[in-house]
Amino acid sequence: MKLAKLPRFNLAEFPTPIHFLERLTKSCQGPDIYMKRDDLTSLGMGGNKTRKLEFLVGQALSQGADTLVTAGGIQSNHCRLTAAAACKVGLDCELVLNGTKPGIPNGNLLLDTIFKARVHYCQRENRDETLVQVAQDLAASGKKPFVIPIGGSNGIGSVGYVNAMVELKAQLSAMALKPVAIVVASSSGGTQAGLALGAKLMGFTGEILGISIDQTKIGEDSFLPVLAEIAKETATRIGSDMMLKETDFSLNCDYLGAGYAKPGDLEFNAIERLAQTEGILLGPVYTARAMGGLLDLVQKKVYTKGQSILFWHTGGTPELFAWADRF
Repeated sequence: MKLAKLPRFNLAEFPTPIHFLERLTKSCQGPDIYMKRDDLTSLGMGGNKTRKLEFLVGQALSQGADTLVTAGGIQSNHCRLTAAAACKVGLDCELVLNGTKPGIPNGNLLLDTIFKARVHYCQRENRDETLVQVAQDLAASGKKPFVIPIGGSNGIGSVGYVNAMVELKAQLSAMALKPVAIVVASSSGGTQAGLALGAKLMGFTGEILGISIDQTKIGEDSFLPVLAEIAKETATRIGSDMMLKETDFSLNCDYLGAGYAKPGDLEFNAIERLAQTEGILLGPVYTARAMGGLLDLVQKKVYTKGQSILFWHTGGTPELFAWADRF
């Protein structure tokens, strides 16, 4: 692998810690539950996108870019961290957010404002078109935009999670810990694709289980080909001949609820349970849905006593403030 030779800009301190969730484990009466704390990355209130952005920003700088351009929902964690990264490296940032501009920004949108990102609001169906138009307008005005896909999920960004598995292997070895599964929220796919590829390369034999936040794995809308394609791009970028197939990915789509960014009882119960047993906060869109799914799987005895599970906390806690009325 040529990980060390790829363009990269350091945005946080690694490794992030692994914590044993003792009180949650006792309350579940099931497997030992550990948590990989990527919510504790130091940039812009933390989150998994920092790992991807280290390589994306590195590539942008290597190409002489002066503006980062990306898109997401109005409470996008990825957009918030892209705006923070732009501040840290001295670049401009333009965000395309699907939604209506509120009277008073809160949650991630408030942080986007503090980071001085320029926000373009649009309808969801027009988001991709608007992203292209914003980049074209910037180029026409003499700027040098670097467009980052939704979630930073491409062969560049996903390298960050291959690198994370290198980091994890050393931690698990030091702890003599052998989890039967790593459970992680999966949406745009870059995190899960990177973890799955990294697991194969590092010899990790446990399951990499993505709890889907908004994607499906059956029919014409199946997300498995997307995961395989991202992993292929990533492998090529790091100089590996490891090619993953659709069957190499484990994606649970049983917890989609009312849809993306529409948390319900599953998510809010998980938020309160983690907060009140461990003092750890989850984000209602991603990590709460994934944790809610894990807790349900434990209750159904898919994972049982005597086993160890690693939950990968991907961040997103600033989202909580956008759902203050639910609490």
